[in-house]
Amino acid sequence: MPRSFFQPPRLAVHAIAALSAVLQAGCTGLPSINPMDWWAGTPPPKMAELQEVKASLPLRVVWQATMGPSADAIFTPALVSGSVYAADSSGAVARFDAANGRQQWRVNAARSLSGGVGADASVVVVGTREGEIVALEAVDGGVRWRARVSSEVLAAPEVSGDLVLVRSADNRIFALDARDGRRRWVLQRAAQSLAVRTPAGLIVGRGNAYAGFPGGKLVAIALSNGGIRWEATVATPRGATELERVADVVGLPALSERDVCAVAFQGRAACFDLANGGAVWGRDISSVSGIAADTRSVYVSDDRGAVHALDRANGTSLWKQDRLSNRNLTAPLAFGPAVAVGDVQGFVHMLSRDSGAFIARVATDGSAITATPLATDNGFIVQTRKGGLFAYSLK
Repeated sequence: MPRSFFQPPRLAVHAIAALSAVLQAGCTGLPSINPMDWWAGTPPPKMAELQEVKASLPLRVVWQATMGPSADAIFTPALVSGSVYAADSSGAVARFDAANGRQQWRVNAARSLSGGVGADASVVVVGTREGEIVALEAVDGGVRWRARVSSEVLAAPEVSGDLVLVRSADNRIFALDARDGRRRWVLQRAAQSLAVRTPAGLIVGRGNAYAGFPGGKLVAIALSNGGIRWEATVATPRGATELERVADVVGLPALSERDVCAVAFQGRAACFDLANGGAVWGRDISSVSGIAADTRSVYVSDDRGAVHALDRANGTSLWKQDRLSNRNLTAPLAFGPAVAVGDVQGFVHMLSRDSGAFIARVATDGSAITATPLATDNGFIVQTRKGGLFAYSLK
């Protein structure tokens, strides 16, 4: 199993805080690596001070709710059929009305959850540090089934039709039957000696699952049997040391009708033809949070705290916002006229989709936002490290 790590020397100290989610080993039984041990005696990087923003976006809080804290995990809520499902590190899972935040049920699913929620209109699925998968009935939170995978689950499971797709920390993807948890197929990739501890998940479209892996690979996987349809290279590992050669795809790929895009730590942002994995373009950018896209642009939060907008057709730069340096940004969310990113102090920064200029900023509870904001019909939802759920709307 791979060892999780913190930060290689060639990027120096600017990304120490940005990799705070990779503090512990990714597999049970392996020792933790304290990032501060790498940089003893080195002053922390200076976080950009926030300048006042003259808001031009009518953003308002619709509702707030509370879960427990996230500990060192990254918890992403799920929005399905007018309901928001959220979880926390203590094992609690809850369902809220997406319109007003009213809690509909709350249960304790397991002792120690380690990632976000996957759901459809019928089933809600979470994973634990011990590799247990718990499926709950969406209607009332009752346990439908429990199953085991091979190691800790850092990313939210993906529910697709009659399958629950689960990615474990040891580079395996499990397809479980949504009705009873029975194992349908398993895809195993070779383990790397070091791996970034982030919730690199997968997305589903056109009968395939798309997932990024350590070593800079993006893979299209057939949902029917787990076979690999194609494999593409987002980034090529390079460098003189083991740490310098880490080039892991992070976050979720961004999928469209024609292409799929991904970004790697110490690597590139790149887009590939959806049919065969052929490279469309690549651009040198390092990220620890991930990528987003719309029909025109690809958006990336890099590991120095800058947000980039790239032309989706050819990768050329459209704009760059670099006034959030060392603020440990989430992956971007593009919606309406804005691009939203959360930061380590619980702020959500709204950037103009056209220029990258600041158009609004909202504060939550002062704790870090580590998961990508979740899009809603009229706005977005964020979950903070303290467990706050905040729903915002443009109307």
